[in-house]
Amino acid sequence: MHSVLKNSVWVTVMALFAACSSSENRLPIFGERDTVTKVVDGKTVTDTVYYKIPPFQFVNQDSLPVSDKTYDGKIYVTDFFFVTCPTICPKMKTQMKRVYDKFKGNPDVMFLSHTIDPRHDTPAVLKEFASSLGVTGTQWQFATGPKEEVFKTGKSYMVVAQEDAGAPGGLLHSGHFVLVDKEKHVRGMYDGTTEEGADKLMADIDRLLAEYKKQ
Repeated sequence: MHSVLKNSVWVTVMALFAACSSSENRLPIFGERDTVTKVVDGKTVTDTVYYKIPPFQFVNQDSLPVSDKTYDGKIYVTDFFFVTCPTICPKMKTQMKRVYDKFKGNPDVMFLSHTIDPRHDTPAVLKEFASSLGVTGTQWQFATGPKEEVFKTGKSYMVVAQEDAGAPGGLLHSGHFVLVDKEKHVRGMYDGTTEEGADKLMADIDRLLAEYKKQ
């Protein structure tokens, strides 16, 4: 079931994919893009406007607000899970913890995990879950909120998060990690269930950090 889900999500993502390549070997920018024509100093200029993650508002493991504003000026990695998930979530959290450990303490890099089971995964449950992973502080936040809002946010990241009576636990979500840059552009998607996927993510975070150093 999850392999089919991941394949279908990847096809959808690739259909929306827009690459931004240069001699500097920059990471691509995912999502739809528009062109905007305007007049600057008497000249007609056409700019490309890339898709951005829209605003969101949830509550974190400390019962404090966590929103898109929390990640202003930050590179961040996000995913979807639920604490009682019996299938891919343990693998995903093992790999995300590897990524977190590498960038722990880096002020430019943050993490955001959304639960898709807010009825069970209260802030207190998420706090205990974070503690079991050895996560403290605010660099990696675990978010909960109204189910419909969580599912809508999943779509904004171009991944699946939804109810499914046929899935283990009655909930279905993508196994991808999503890399977002400081401008809220999606810059990469990775298989969060494998070491290879996490290794590629870590390498791409380094590439993205290098992009900003060159600016």
